Amino acid sequence: MTEFTAVAHRYLDTWNETDPAKRRGLIEEVFAGDATYTDPLGAVAGHEGLDGFIGGAQQQFAGLRFDLGGSVDGHHDIARFSWYLGPEGAPEPLAIGFDVVRVEDGKIKQVLGFLDKMPG
Repeated sequence: MTEFTAVAHRYLDTWNETDPAKRRGLIEEVFAGDATYTDPLGAVAGHEGLDGFIGGAQQQFAGLRFDLGGSVDGHHDIARFSWYLGPEGAPEPLAIGFDVVRVEDGKIKQVLGFLDKMPG
């Protein structure tokens, strides 16, 4: 597994962790303290902002999980990957997205997210 693939897996782990204390610990482990996150639904910064945004998404999509949607491609300090959101084991995801992350000192510094498919 490449470093970028490991980062993508840990990133998705933060989105799937529903225990608030464990999620916050993962966020602090995976993201730089001043990390930024931007997608069509919002823009946040820092551990507190990320924690609130991810917690809100978990409430909105309760019972669903994020999975890597294919291989991770990266160079220099950036990587890109697709993700799927849906019930575990479902044949088709309810949502599909594409994220670009910038890594600095082993932690995610910036996320630029794109939504390819969202539930109606």
